[in-house]
Amino acid sequence: MNQFLPFKFSSLDDFLNSLPADELQLVNYLRNMIKKTLPECNERLAYNVPYYYGRKRICFIWPASIPWGKVKMNGVNLGFCNGNLLYDPNQFLDKGNRKQVYMKTFFSVNEINAVEKLLISFLVQASRIDLK
Repeated sequence: MNQFLPFKFSSLDDFLNSLPADELQLVNYLRNMIKKTLPECNERLAYNVPYYYGRKRICFIWPASIPWGKVKMNGVNLGFCNGNLLYDPNQFLDKGNRKQVYMKTFFSVNEINAVEKLLISFLVQASRIDLK
């Protein structure tokens, strides 16, 4: 266990069972989208949240109810581990003060639906970057 995480889940099911219903709905929607788009990826917990791996980490789903230090979050974040390498001319993804990891926060399934094609294109790009 590290200093930023007050507990550690033993399995993905433990993680899912810990989520409030609204976050669980978003997490499951994003998980299904990732699995359909990148069926070859491996899903496993890292930092207490699901990460998706090819050769390296490609993306992750981070719900606000899972703490990271003292950082206060809202919604459910879909993050790209090499977001800095994605083609994102409209700056859809939030880079904050980060140099590499970019993400987008969602609060409803409708919000995800509205941009699903764009998210799928980011997932495909991220997977191709992982192959390099």
